[in-house]
Amino acid sequence: MLESINSPDDIKKLSRKEIKQLAQEMRSTIINVVGKNGGHLASNLGVVELTIALHRVFSSPKDAIIWDVSHQCYPHKLLTGRYKDFSSLRKKDGISGFTNTKESPHDYFINGHSSTSISSALGLLTAWNLNNNDGKVIAVIGDGALTGGMAFEGLCNAAQLSKNLIVILNDNQMSIDHNTGAISRYLSRLSMSHSYQSFRYSIDKTIDRMVEKIPYFGRHVEKFVFRFKRSLKGLILTNNLFTDLGFEYTGPYDGHNEEELEKVLLRVSKLHRPVVVHVVTKKGKGYSPAEDNPELFHGIGPFQISDGKVEKFDNMSFTEAFSNMIVREAENNNKIAAITAAMAKGTGLTSFSHKFPNRFFDVGIAEEHAVTFAEGLSAGGMIPVVCIYSTFLQRAVDQIIHDISLQKLHAIFMVDRAGAVPDDGVTHQGVFDIALLRPVPGLKILSPSTESDMNVCFRYALEGDSAVVIRYPKLSCPPDSTKFEQIIEEGVGVFISQEELLFSQKKSVPVEKKDRILIVSTGGLYTEVKAAAEKCAENNIITDLYMLRFIKPLDEEYFISLAKNYKGVLFAEDGVKTGGVSEYLEELLSKNNCNNTKILAFGDRYYEHGTRAEILEAAGLSVECITAGVQELKK
Repeated sequence: MLESINSPDDIKKLSRKEIKQLAQEMRSTIINVVGKNGGHLASNLGVVELTIALHRVFSSPKDAIIWDVSHQCYPHKLLTGRYKDFSSLRKKDGISGFTNTKESPHDYFINGHSSTSISSALGLLTAWNLNNNDGKVIAVIGDGALTGGMAFEGLCNAAQLSKNLIVILNDNQMSIDHNTGAISRYLSRLSMSHSYQSFRYSIDKTIDRMVEKIPYFGRHVEKFVFRFKRSLKGLILTNNLFTDLGFEYTGPYDGHNEEELEKVLLRVSKLHRPVVVHVVTKKGKGYSPAEDNPELFHGIGPFQISDGKVEKFDNMSFTEAFSNMIVREAENNNKIAAITAAMAKGTGLTSFSHKFPNRFFDVGIAEEHAVTFAEGLSAGGMIPVVCIYSTFLQRAVDQIIHDISLQKLHAIFMVDRAGAVPDDGVTHQGVFDIALLRPVPGLKILSPSTESDMNVCFRYALEGDSAVVIRYPKLSCPPDSTKFEQIIEEGVGVFISQEELLFSQKKSVPVEKKDRILIVSTGGLYTEVKAAAEKCAENNIITDLYMLRFIKPLDEEYFISLAKNYKGVLFAEDGVKTGGVSEYLEELLSKNNCNNTKILAFGDRYYEHGTRAEILEAAGLSVECITAGVQELKK
């Protein structure tokens, strides 16, 4: 049946029996494609019926459906003409795992960050109203995203503007990990009398018929009944956050009862004021491994569809290395506290949360609060370790500046997924943190290359008294070297000669430094620059590596004295070139008459989804690109 669905109009003609078959086919398609490609599974399986109901009631793209985070947009893509391309999900040049304006007019925004939908939808609706566009705007937001402060800013503004915004609250009791906090408990209690709902809809239908047959009298009755319903609802819905904010509230409803959802959406589409429709869904619906373990199947790599078994890293990842490290250190230091913004599993804090529950804090999808909460912990004598992906840390730059750095507080930021981030695309690349954070006074930024390097950097951060950022990639830890175990000297990186790199291969190389190229690299590219150095050696081009353990502060005098010995210096940085550390160091060398230099870094553009190798190739940071850069400097 999916093969015949080219637009949402096609599903409006289907019978009840056909709707059930369509939902089954959608789930099967999503499971099969995500099983091969990886992606967000549990959240998408949970909104199949809701998506069908939305597209049967509303007329996209005349009406706009805005998906918060858009982790759950796969069913929407299947119903908006993208079934034929769905097998390319998250593959290079294929369709994105998030809503994407380049793909379809049914996607109004590129969205991969949380808690934005209400603000985006309200702005769009306001613009439409000003331009006499009568289209409906619907924001679909999960209970996890509702923990983000921006969602409440949008709710407050929507009530103030009194726009006829429709907010679908998709309540599955989860974000990425299990939800925590007052909002989760509140939604668990929130309910509305079914007798009230039945009464309300019966009265509404009667009034509609009356207005149609006796317009003048019917409208007066309608006003009276509206005031009566408001009074009755005030008695039933005491302490309802949404009604207190000025919204109509209806629900909760079974999010898998498509027929009931259609009836509800038809009713709310006729309202002339903001409304919240509370829908309860089950993450992973229809696939038992995902139902049983929705955290694992939130964002997942390829897996065996028959039993849900997941492919794993061949070696320990940087995230796993950090997980072991913080538990080990916390056993001997009761001042260490860990903070996550709804990403305990993703940032490697699950073990810590089990062993030290009193020192573990999941603050919900609230990165700004996480950082300022760390300010308070630090001021109170703890050592907060804030674990956030690079892309999400962008949301808390002000808090790092104002609440941590300015206060001269001791806090550690473990910035996971720095550099190239495979599969998730433009919204998730971790390439801006260096340029954003380098200008912050007093902030130290470290970039470990291996597991042992990370251990050394973390101990340095713990023993200090200032704010430290430690950034690392989504990657298996590369083979280690004793060079990375050396004691930290502030501002100095790790120097590895080609002799040391190739020692295990027992190759002889010339030693004259004036004929050599120095590769200066951030830690996240150690695997690539090491491979490039080995390739260069095969062509009798000798390179040494200088790994920038410190991005800030830098021992400039030492760096200049090192670089001046070489024929040329190649910089490789897994961050944007503009404002990056390579640009700064190249200028420093230029002032000291070292001009044979080249920078390889992420350019002034956004990078689409693909494998890590494909993204690095697009950025000019692949092994082949680094090798070619060295050869260019050698000429």
